[in-house]
Amino acid sequence: MENDIELRRVKHDLTQEDLAEALDVTRQTIGAIEQGRYDPRLELAFDLADFFDTTVDELFWREDDGEN
Repeated sequence: MENDIELRRVKHDLTQEDLAEALDVTRQTIGAIEQGRYDPRLELAFDLADFFDTTVDELFWREDDGEN
């Protein structure tokens, strides 16, 4: 699954550690999500969307969707 979490994180001037702390996960989890190596559980996906004031659909998409 593709996402633009890194772009949004950098735009908000946050480190992976900052975002991880805000969401009560590890920095490694944020890094793995950003790199597409880990698809977050649904609750975390919603937490990320809420944090960035967007929807899960805007934050995550499938590679083959051709969107974003």
